[in-house]
Amino acid sequence: MSEPDQRLERALAAFVRQEFGAPIATIIGLTEILIEDARQSADDSLISDLDRIHSAGLLLQEQLGQLVSLATEGSFEVTGDFAVFKAKLRHDLRTPLNAVKGYSELIMEEARESGRDDLLADVGRLLDAAEQLLGQIDKLVGLTDASGLRSPETSPLLGMPSRDLVGQIMKSIQPITPEHRRNHSLSSRILVVDDMDANRALLSRRLTRDGHSVGVANGGRSAIELLAKAEFDLVLLDLMMPDMNGFEVLRRLKDDPAVRHIPVIMISALDEIDSIVRCIEAGAEDYIPKPFDPVLLSARIDASLERKRLRDREQAFTIELQAEKRKSDALLLNILPASIVERMRQGETGIADRFPEATILFSDLVGFTSLASRSSPGQIIDILNELFSAFDALAKQLSLEKIKTIGDAYMVAGGLPEEQPEHAVAVADMALGMIEAVRQIGTQFGETLEARIGIHSGDVVAGIIGQHRFIYDVWGDTVNTASRLESCGLPNRIQISEATYQRVRDKFRCELRGPVEVKGKGTMLTYFLGARIN
Repeated sequence: MSEPDQRLERALAAFVRQEFGAPIATIIGLTEILIEDARQSADDSLISDLDRIHSAGLLLQEQLGQLVSLATEGSFEVTGDFAVFKAKLRHDLRTPLNAVKGYSELIMEEARESGRDDLLADVGRLLDAAEQLLGQIDKLVGLTDASGLRSPETSPLLGMPSRDLVGQIMKSIQPITPEHRRNHSLSSRILVVDDMDANRALLSRRLTRDGHSVGVANGGRSAIELLAKAEFDLVLLDLMMPDMNGFEVLRRLKDDPAVRHIPVIMISALDEIDSIVRCIEAGAEDYIPKPFDPVLLSARIDASLERKRLRDREQAFTIELQAEKRKSDALLLNILPASIVERMRQGETGIADRFPEATILFSDLVGFTSLASRSSPGQIIDILNELFSAFDALAKQLSLEKIKTIGDAYMVAGGLPEEQPEHAVAVADMALGMIEAVRQIGTQFGETLEARIGIHSGDVVAGIIGQHRFIYDVWGDTVNTASRLESCGLPNRIQISEATYQRVRDKFRCELRGPVEVKGKGTMLTYFLGARIN
């Protein structure tokens, strides 16, 4: 038989295992669940019947494998062989199937008599699976021509015209050649961990032929030491080693943040299901029993490496996103208060709050228009940048909120967006620091710089305005009054209102200026803020 025909026969056999195996798997799996439930309720009679059904299911599974092997033998075309196959099919599968049906029907009868309605649905599924399998057997045995030979369009495996269908599937999946594997293998650095020298040598040679760079460790402890010193993309780890078993090595690797990202494929002669499940639960990428097929091993290595590459790419992208988020957060925090940013992140819109106790400061450079006309744009930008940077540092140091700058004007608020008991004192400290900063920066640039500052305390409304390039702003009579006090102030003096004076008089030397005509406010009693009282 040619290689394509052999592939087709193997595919047909796999298809039979799938079609016949599905109802058998239902019988076995469902009875195991029912047995567990019966044990919890100590129903010994039910357990006995379910055990018989379960045993019959296991026998069906065993017989299915044997019958598929018989059906795929090369000499199966002759009439006599097919007659043997039909006889075995009827006998070997029907006998345990009758047991499944018989005991299931008994359980159904007893469940109805005892009012155990909870069993009816599940046991009904057992009967349905048995009937499904019987139907498949009858269809397969009955579909032959008059001579007893299978027809060219049908397969004795399936009893239906499925050879063409399976053949089409196999044509779409091309056979893998050694050259194909080497061309498609992902070159990486792989650590082989095995206590047997022959196994390490064989795996190393195969992996090297596939284009990988290979490191070896003769035990669990040496593997852990090597992974701490060198970088690897994948670990092939033997389970049964004397110094430290592979499961313990796996657990240590997955507990170590430095190496837990490295995929681990377990390779072991131990193929019992508990070991496989525990290794996968502990973080193994895959589990391959010995002896392994080299083609399958190569494919699983490539699949694991590809998944690692995708995870690494995702992690790098996540790190990049986090870095960009930090940048955007920093930019946002330069525009809005941190507490306002957090409220916006939580979905709050239309943010507006009233603060009954706040202090507002306005400052403006004296003669800035004249300075701008005789200086270059670059020099003006440099002066304002140095000046406002110094103001920003003062605001941050005193826990005040910079509101905005307009040209050479600077506005700051105390007591918002978080309440601050001594907001007026903090703003007064800032004002004194601003006057000193203006003097020093003027000297630095060889210019005589002076500033007017106005301060007023009272209630304000603050919130977010705009949808594009939004800002955190404040409104109210307190804001307007502070602006007017700055406008009618004197160079290098800090003019404060009566309201602010009452809040700071115990901590600063203040000079009464007297009644002052304030635009839009009329006559106001104002003060000049002096130095702090020691």
